[in-house]
Amino acid sequence: MKMKSELTRSEEIVEGKNWGWLVLFATTTTLVCCALPIMLVTVGLGAVSAALFSNLPFLVTLAKFKLWFFTGSGLLLALSGWLLYRPGRACPIDPALAKQCDKAHKWNLRFFWTGVIFWAIGFIAAYLSLPILEWLEG
Repeated sequence: MKMKSELTRSEEIVEGKNWGWLVLFATTTTLVCCALPIMLVTVGLGAVSAALFSNLPFLVTLAKFKLWFFTGSGLLLALSGWLLYRPGRACPIDPALAKQCDKAHKWNLRFFWTGVIFWAIGFIAAYLSLPILEWLEG
């Protein structure tokens, strides 16, 4: 880890950003648009899925542009993973600030892996469930 005084201005800007919330939001949209309706229909609650789509019209828009949502959220996940696991990640020298930095890093890791799980569930539901089902029946 670099000492805080050794960081350049661009590294300080990147280091100071909290990407966890943005990644969690982006991956949750993929879960809501694609995985939730498929799971509801799978367990026999197709009417609930239809009611959701009729009462929440933005879900239709999310589903229509799911490729863009999956691509964008996947890129955000890749960026977040790089920011979290890159070599040279720095925390301040001050013990109190270093403790807060480590705590924030642990929370960012939790948000990151929650986002990865949400993204994977949405991806499997949106793109892989039908081909796998056809392959198993075929």
